[in-house]
Amino acid sequence: MYNQLFKLQEEVFKALAHSRRLEIIHLLRDQELSVSQIFTMLDLPQANVSQHLFLLKENSIVQSNKIGKQVMYKIADPKYLLIADIVREMLIEQHSNLNNLDISIKDIVPLTKDPVCGMRVSPKTAGFAHKYGNEQLFFCASGCLEKFKNNPKKYI
Repeated sequence: MYNQLFKLQEEVFKALAHSRRLEIIHLLRDQELSVSQIFTMLDLPQANVSQHLFLLKENSIVQSNKIGKQVMYKIADPKYLLIADIVREMLIEQHSNLNNLDISIKDIVPLTKDPVCGMRVSPKTAGFAHKYGNEQLFFCASGCLEKFKNNPKKYI
């Protein structure tokens, strides 16, 4: 029995063991998204995003729902977000040089929006942070950060 459970746990950890899949989970934190929305936010080819989503779905980490021609994805169980948040919190505490924010992840922080896609984020939930002038901005994923860096005036 325990061996079966450990094997299932191993499969879930394998599915989570990729930075892009963790970003996808992060993007789905508070919303359902289509493949096209996800690949735009991550700045990845659609085929790559589809492969990542397939693996996440195969391991019951995300669920899909077809609406017309679009397939929408969402987190299957919010406990996956809790797992990701706990590991992230531990890493920030262990590697303070990763945290450029001068805040503890445990601090209660106001919500803000990703200036590119408008997704609701905070220092705790943001995928990336970037200092622009004297303002700290938070981004949902690498694609939004890159778009901002390429043309910040478009988003400010």
